[in-house]
Amino acid sequence: MADVNRGNRPLSPHIAIYRPQMTSASSIMVRITGISLLFFALLVVWWLLAAATSETAFAFIDGLLTSWFGGLLLTLGVWALWYHTLGRLRHVIFDFGYGLDVNVAETLGKGMFIGATVLTVLTLIVV
Repeated sequence: MADVNRGNRPLSPHIAIYRPQMTSASSIMVRITGISLLFFALLVVWWLLAAATSETAFAFIDGLLTSWFGGLLLTLGVWALWYHTLGRLRHVIFDFGYGLDVNVAETLGKGMFIGATVLTVLTLIVV
């Protein structure tokens, strides 16, 4: 039988009516940092391959990574690594059934941003 009411049904939550939440933003950021970590892993592989192949290739990539732009990239990479690690830890906590309350989940999301920043600064100080 044909669905005659097809045009009157509401759509699933649409971006125009969906209110962004801390939990969704932190989840999206975990995915973005995971993808960006692939880029940073490729930079490390490039650096290692250049070190194994020729002096000029190594000088190029080493010069790039030791410049101010490379320092900024590496700092962002460290932040992404810490954020992604904290995001995975948060999901382990969720998998055990803890932190599923909305207020606790939002606090954990905010804590991931703050924690990744603090851990990045500590990493830069130590290294």
